[in-house]
Amino acid sequence: MPANPPSPPGAAAVPVVVLASAVLHAVWNALAHGLRDKLAGFTLISLASAGCGAVLVCLAPLPAPAAWPYIAASAGLQAAYQLLLLRAYQLGDFGQMYPTARGTSPLVVALVSTTLLGHALPAGHALGIAVISCGLAALALADGMPGRAQLPALAAAVGTGVMIASYTLVDGGGVRASGSVLGYIAWLFLCQGLVLPLIALARRGPALLATLRPMWARGLTGGLLSLLAYGLVVWAQSRGDLPTIAALRETSIVFGTLIGAVVFRESLGHRRITAAVTVLAGIAVLRFGGGA
Repeated sequence: MPANPPSPPGAAAVPVVVLASAVLHAVWNALAHGLRDKLAGFTLISLASAGCGAVLVCLAPLPAPAAWPYIAASAGLQAAYQLLLLRAYQLGDFGQMYPTARGTSPLVVALVSTTLLGHALPAGHALGIAVISCGLAALALADGMPGRAQLPALAAAVGTGVMIASYTLVDGGGVRASGSVLGYIAWLFLCQGLVLPLIALARRGPALLATLRPMWARGLTGGLLSLLAYGLVVWAQSRGDLPTIAALRETSIVFGTLIGAVVFRESLGHRRITAAVTVLAGIAVLRFGGGA
């Protein structure tokens, strides 16, 4: 039998690195949720992204012309994602909004891949979709049947997941068309990082600057943690197998639920725990069940 190919350097650390990324993702979302003025907070997070993008564009090759429509589309979708996430955090509990938004995304990606892109749906994927759907429904109903007052928060969280799925699909094509992964990421960071600050400036005018000052440290920290979480995943993807990495990333759902209970003193309860774990289990089935 041929010998197994040697593992790339650092491959043994991949699970730990991806779990660290999942924790950081939940933490930066918690920071964003905890900011009193969420528009100002998300503006600072976006400015951190734009600043890092501005540095990277000086170091990375320019993406191919075919990639620019993808960059423009992704920047718009990510701005919509941030606005919907901001609204979800204004209206709902972190421990419910974060898992709902995070869990909706892989469900939408799987459905779009099969219904619009014509990809076959293995039995394992169908099972994963069913389990995620049950988990998301349980999250929505964790506090009982939602009334009219709760529906906008749930709609914003689901819309956030749809936007995540949308820019994920766009970026999948954009990276392949770019000829430079780093160049694509750099220009995407720069472009999408400028959209929300411009929207905030249009809404508030010169008064925006005064609202940024009291929270600049927490906002920029959230932005840097977001970029670090993304960078860790990119590093892991260069050294580990993608299905395992994708499944481990979704442990952020559990971390987010725990942060909601411990930090924000939100009611945890067995229903939310069970629902979050169900979503996580469904995502694991979706990632690993392709050959089922």
